[in-house]
Amino acid sequence: MRTLGKLTVPPIGYGAMVLSPGIYGEIDDDWALAALRHALDEGGTHIDTSDAYGPDGHNERLVGRAIRGRRDEVVVATKFGLAVPEGVETRSIPVGYAFGELRGNADPALVRGYAERSLRNLGTDVIDLYYLHYPDPGVPVEDTMGAVADLVRAGLVRHAGLSNVTAEQLRSAHAVLPIAAVQVEWSMWRPIDPELLAATRELGVGVVAWSPLGSGFLTGSVSKLEEGDFRHHAPRFDAANLAVNNDRYAPIRRLATELGITPAQLALAWLLHQDEHVVPIPGSRTPSHITENLQTAGIALHPDTLRRLDEALSSFKVEGGTLL
Repeated sequence: MRTLGKLTVPPIGYGAMVLSPGIYGEIDDDWALAALRHALDEGGTHIDTSDAYGPDGHNERLVGRAIRGRRDEVVVATKFGLAVPEGVETRSIPVGYAFGELRGNADPALVRGYAERSLRNLGTDVIDLYYLHYPDPGVPVEDTMGAVADLVRAGLVRHAGLSNVTAEQLRSAHAVLPIAAVQVEWSMWRPIDPELLAATRELGVGVVAWSPLGSGFLTGSVSKLEEGDFRHHAPRFDAANLAVNNDRYAPIRRLATELGITPAQLALAWLLHQDEHVVPIPGSRTPSHITENLQTAGIALHPDTLRRLDEALSSFKVEGGTLL
């Protein structure tokens, strides 16, 4: 087990975003529920979702159905700030996807309403880990998290988190209430900001790595995208960039074969070795891949292997700019 602040979780969690339509192509609820229940059965009991995944809280409601009758087994994490109620002002949040921005509102006056809606969707009376999904450019992060502190005092939230923030924003929020975890994209092809990592270590904050498999790229099996796949918005998955990136990733795939593990397991094991308080949350719809990901917790990489990986990654220049 690993710790995120004072919260104990398995070393590898499960990112549920992939289970809503419009993310990686179409999917039905029966398929999605089977994947969630398989993750729980295999020990992936840290489930990460958001009120913004899928229409009308779809992803949260799926998670709520999956954990019904086994709530005590599960660490439920969700996020707020992007699924803004109709008629409420939104502000632009720049991101690295082709559409350029998300819209959000993290005004403190909205926070309790966000939480109560998520509690209903999840069918629970408390959220274990509650993240601000993205900082709101119009609201100081410490103001938003002050409202989350009220939720903690009210018993609606156990632990507070931040997603997609800077080191400075983490410090400001942590001065208002203890932050258990920062969620940030971190993988072999997306390094974490060194200043943010240093701040988490200094403050005793865990790191939850979203997209630890590079939106599936680091599985070594993505050669083209199907219709309706969200990754069409990501420049790194443009057909020409994807072909170049696959060529450059070949030495790491070969190393995985040499070690007798899959490229996905190598990517996750490498990440687990970067910090004792990092917890990846890969998502998959396929039971065998879910099991494969979770089994990575038992893989130890020799220092010589880590050195070879670092050498290979130092020359692995990714085409397609940033992916936020």
